[in-house]
Amino acid sequence: MLSSFGLSDLGCVRTNNEDSFLVDPELGLYVVADGMGGAEAGEVASQIAVQSVQSFLKSTSIRDADTLVRAIEHANQRILDAANNDPRRKGMGTTLVCLLETGGDCIVANVGDSRAWLLQGETLEQLTQDQSWVNEVGRPLGISEENLRVHPMRHVLTMALGVGPDVRVQVFPVEVPPGSLVLLSSDGLHGVVPEEEIRETLLHPISLEHRAHLLIEAARAAGGPDNITVVLIQH
Repeated sequence: MLSSFGLSDLGCVRTNNEDSFLVDPELGLYVVADGMGGAEAGEVASQIAVQSVQSFLKSTSIRDADTLVRAIEHANQRILDAANNDPRRKGMGTTLVCLLETGGDCIVANVGDSRAWLLQGETLEQLTQDQSWVNEVGRPLGISEENLRVHPMRHVLTMALGVGPDVRVQVFPVEVPPGSLVLLSSDGLHGVVPEEEIRETLLHPISLEHRAHLLIEAARAAGGPDNITVVLIQH
């Protein structure tokens, strides 16, 4: 049995929260989505993504990687449809990262640069690979991490939901052993809080809720330039 907790915060700069998250233990589904687009369109996109994946998985008893990918593709189409029906929402999109319980191992899927992490023992491992210019273009070109942190392309995604009919979903099984912890985060956390600080916070022998609040506080202390969302799942 997994225990879980989710928390989202406006941050210190933004005037509205375009992140959405889902904690659904009954369905075994946990999601973080980071929306983008003006006039609250990003907020709409992330909400559609979360709700669409949830409703798709509620409609089937099959729990495998193919089904999760189809759920995310369904969410992508729903966002495109909503944008086509309302000119104010044209160009809206969202990242998405999720964990699905399958009865055995879990499945993690992501689109964009929201992340899934696994804390096992004292080791924190980033499970997902960012679909971003930095990760897919900058690093292969050999640009230093120092320069990537200030590069004008550092916020550019190479994939997101809502940008076109074809979406590249990364999906893979993950073993979540007893005592381990999964973190789902928007880049409002990992974009400003160093990985080592995230690891040390997760290692605190306190409740998931308290750890979630500490992560949010760390991002706000670092300037909180973006919305901040975390979902914690512990075995």
